[in-house]
Amino acid sequence: MKPRHFISLLDLSGDELRQLINRAITLKHIRDHDYQPLKGQVLGMIFEKSSTRTRVSFETGMAHFGGHAVFLSPRDTQLGRGEPISDSAKVISRMVDCVMLRTHEHETVTKFAENSRVPVINGLTDKEHPCQLLADMQTYFEHRGDIAGKTVAWIGDGNNMCHSYIHAAMILGFTLNIASPVGYLPNSDIVALAASHVHFFDNSISAAKGADLVVTDVWASMGQETEQKLREVAFKDYQVTAQVMAAAKPDALFMHCLPAHRGEEVSAEVIDGSHSVVFDEAENRLHAQKALLELLLCGNAKISLLND
Repeated sequence: MKPRHFISLLDLSGDELRQLINRAITLKHIRDHDYQPLKGQVLGMIFEKSSTRTRVSFETGMAHFGGHAVFLSPRDTQLGRGEPISDSAKVISRMVDCVMLRTHEHETVTKFAENSRVPVINGLTDKEHPCQLLADMQTYFEHRGDIAGKTVAWIGDGNNMCHSYIHAAMILGFTLNIASPVGYLPNSDIVALAASHVHFFDNSISAAKGADLVVTDVWASMGQETEQKLREVAFKDYQVTAQVMAAAKPDALFMHCLPAHRGEEVSAEVIDGSHSVVFDEAENRLHAQKALLELLLCGNAKISLLND
C-alpha cells in the first residue's frame, strides 16, 4: 500500500482540511502528555533551507507524541555530495517512519515522495508552503470561525506562500484578492486552477478593501538576497500599513509567516498592533503539524479523516 504524502494543500479535500484544523485546535487545548500515538516512531527532517518555526514545531511535535526527530542537512549527509534524490529516498525511508523536507526545488520533494516507502511532508519549497497554511487557517478559525465566503487580501510577492493561499481559497471557498507588482505575480498555471476564487488589483488598498484577513511576506525570500535592492524598488508601494488595514474590515486580522522586516513589507504599527495575530500563527505551526503527523502516521485509526 502506497503511503499518503502531504506535498501540497491540494492533497487534502475541504472536509479533510477542516477536520485537520479542528483536530489541531483540540490538540492545542488538550496538551495530554500521556497521549503518545507516535511512540517509537522517527521523523527524518531534511533541511536544505534554514528554519526556526519548521524545525522547532516538527521536533517538538514528535517529542509530544512520544516519537523522535532526526535533523539532516546537506553538510552532514550524502545529500550534499551528489547522491541522487531517488537513492536517498529509498535508503532513508527504510529507516524512518516519515520524512519532512524543506528545500528549494519542488521537484526534490515530489521525486523523494515517488521513491519513499513512508509519508513525505513538504516543509517548504520555492513553489509551495502548505504547512504554513495549516497554521494560518487554524489561526483564522480560532479567532473568527470558518473562512468560507470570506475575503483574504494577499499583498506583495506572488511566491510560495501566495501559491498555497490560492490553493486554500479553492479548498475552503474564500475569495483571494492579490496585489503584486508587475513581474512578481503568482504562477499563471496555479492561478488558472483557482478560477473565480482569485482577483488581482494594482494597489494594496484596493485589494484590502473589505477584507477579513490581510497577509503578506518578505519582499526577498531565502535565496533571493541578491535581488534585495531591486525588490525594494519594485515593492515600495506594497507595504501593509495602517492605511491598508483601515481599508479592510474593522475586525480584520493581519498575518505574516515570519520572519518579518518591519518597515519593509509591513509597518511596525501593523505587525505589533491590535489586528496582528502573527505569534498565535507561529505557535500554531506546532499544533497543526501534530495534527498532520497524526493523520499521516495514524490515519483514521485515531481521527475520523478519510485516508485514501
